[in-house]
Amino acid sequence: METAAAASPVKTCYSAEEVHALLPHRYPFALVDRIVDYVPGKQAVGLKNVTFNEPHFQGHFPGRPIMPGVLIVEAMAQVGGIVLMQVPGVEGLCVFAGIDKVRFRRPVVPGDQLVMTVELLAIKRLRFGKMYGRAEVDGQLVCEGELMFSVVDSPAASQG
Repeated sequence: METAAAASPVKTCYSAEEVHALLPHRYPFALVDRIVDYVPGKQAVGLKNVTFNEPHFQGHFPGRPIMPGVLIVEAMAQVGGIVLMQVPGVEGLCVFAGIDKVRFRRPVVPGDQLVMTVELLAIKRLRFGKMYGRAEVDGQLVCEGELMFSVVDSPAASQG
């Protein structure tokens, strides 16, 4: 007997090209390189390879480049956008509505690989929600916090 899961396998990983097609962000704000684990509507694990070529390193402590914390939080939020892709009834563009309890534990520098895990905690009326995100480098926590979002009409939907 064939199950629904066997007939339609759930994609659990996304390449850089697939992430680029799923998220509206573009250079220099496309901050997720790959999704290596995905549980639709629940959790995703994304990777960001931090390289010296990124534009923020030219001005963020030249001589001792450190990735700005706000970009780490933004990268976690983008992984959160992937989590929301297959939540039934959630349609539109997900934008920040708030950020709570964010803590930065250690600097992120060129050569690091951010491993970001984002979990959906709650969603209300399919328009507002809360997620918990954590970012690690080499198994060490570098950032964590709660990310609130709001779902707004996407620009393409409002033009049609």
